[in-house]
Amino acid sequence: MALVVPPPPNEKKRVKVYELRNNDWFDRGTGFCTGRVVGDESKIFVESEDHPERMLLETKIAKDDGHQKQQETLIVWTEPNGTDMALSFQEAEGCAAIWEFVSQVQMHLSALGGPDDTLSDDAMDNFANPLSLPEAKLVNLDEIASIMRTVITTPQGRDSLSKLVITEDYIRKLVPLVRDAEDLESLEDLHHLCNIMKILVLLNDTQIIEYVVSDEIVMGVVGALEYDPDFPTHKANHRRYLEDRSKYKEVVPIQDAAIKKKIHSTWRLQYLKDVVLARVLDDPTFSVLNSLIFFNQVDIVSHLQGNTTFLEELFGIIDDPQAEHLRQKDAVSFIQTCCAIAKNLQAPGRATLYTNFIQNGLLRVINFALLNNDASIRVAGTDILVAMIDHDATMVRAYIFKSIQDNKTPLTDTLIELLLVENDLGVKAQVADAIKVLLEPQQPPPSTDVMARNNGEFISKLRSTAPSNPQIDSFIQNFYDHSANKLFRPLKDLAQRKSRTSVPDPISVLIPKQMLQ
Repeated sequence: MALVVPPPPNEKKRVKVYELRNNDWFDRGTGFCTGRVVGDESKIFVESEDHPERMLLETKIAKDDGHQKQQETLIVWTEPNGTDMALSFQEAEGCAAIWEFVSQVQMHLSALGGPDDTLSDDAMDNFANPLSLPEAKLVNLDEIASIMRTVITTPQGRDSLSKLVITEDYIRKLVPLVRDAEDLESLEDLHHLCNIMKILVLLNDTQIIEYVVSDEIVMGVVGALEYDPDFPTHKANHRRYLEDRSKYKEVVPIQDAAIKKKIHSTWRLQYLKDVVLARVLDDPTFSVLNSLIFFNQVDIVSHLQGNTTFLEELFGIIDDPQAEHLRQKDAVSFIQTCCAIAKNLQAPGRATLYTNFIQNGLLRVINFALLNNDASIRVAGTDILVAMIDHDATMVRAYIFKSIQDNKTPLTDTLIELLLVENDLGVKAQVADAIKVLLEPQQPPPSTDVMARNNGEFISKLRSTAPSNPQIDSFIQNFYDHSANKLFRPLKDLAQRKSRTSVPDPISVLIPKQMLQ
């Protein structure tokens, strides 16, 4: 029998395809998404934007493949082979159209298939008797927790519980009970509430997880999670931490209310994952939390890097001689965070971010940070520089070359000065690696044949035949003519010493004095 569903959306929706590999989301590329009915099967296709003849994704929609819509622009699911996939749409309308198609297909598949023959008798009873929960009152908490523990033992029960909690807004009804139990000093009720909140979060439903970190609910949820029955004599202070407004460092005011809300939600999700639920998280919930955090961060950075007014004010803090030291420190830290998140962006988006940052003075920020007396600012500056070099070392060399042409102090000289005086071994290692990468000759990306050969002579020959770049040659020549003298001055000073009296004898350092007498 052919599958009868409403016609799929005709317009192609621009989308990014992500695949979860080793707990990290791998970007498979950008393309155009469509839903199609092919014979008895309904599928989602994504054609590559750059190469339309190449298919980035072709996946069949099944009844139980766990498709979930997250936020307004994201659809995630698990392939039959266990691979987690995600579609991140450019526009909410495109996501809504594809999600409607997926929902209709799954609804028809369920209607055609009926209840699964492999279901247990208990599960069949659930079809006949829809799940219900007692009224949210302190006297019912034990019964509520008991029912939840029973129904989550089957996938169908977990799904029914998720739908019930969302439909009846059950979490909102539970939140006031936390304060009531605290007023009554009823530790037993607080332990029940903690167990209930754990069960609800670990249902692994993205809609529930996003809801529990919302402004109006989060304090009640983490309040219940402070009273873990596994540690009956201890109480956590999650609410005090989340209520501390000093944790929200808004270096530059963010005018977009939606982005500001997403920043707060992302911070709470991170705290939920790393602190509140760190001990009890299972792999599926951990993966969902990571996915929500990742896609939120991508949305936040993509929005901010395109906001010209915001960037001008942010980078202006570094150039302002009247700015407070703490505010400049926060600005450098914010830029460091953006560069760290940018590593997860697709190459064109990452390139756009660095282009916008450089136009607004990113390299001045690096110079400011590297020469700062505050060790934490120097660490942030080296992190930004390393991230920038990892993205495009040629771009950094071009900036250094321009500084040389303008008779300004090149960045390499600043790095050398820092390398010679820095006490932090971690910073010294990063600076040394940065100088090394900048001095490496530019090479074309190796082909598959080249990658297959590990012959050192072949690689050496490849380098010798690489085309010469006059700008890079001039940069390298200038380094060895001028900067290298500064780099090797400590060694030259040692060689010129006439007496070794001030230099400890290496033998006396290694052998106890008693053995030398």
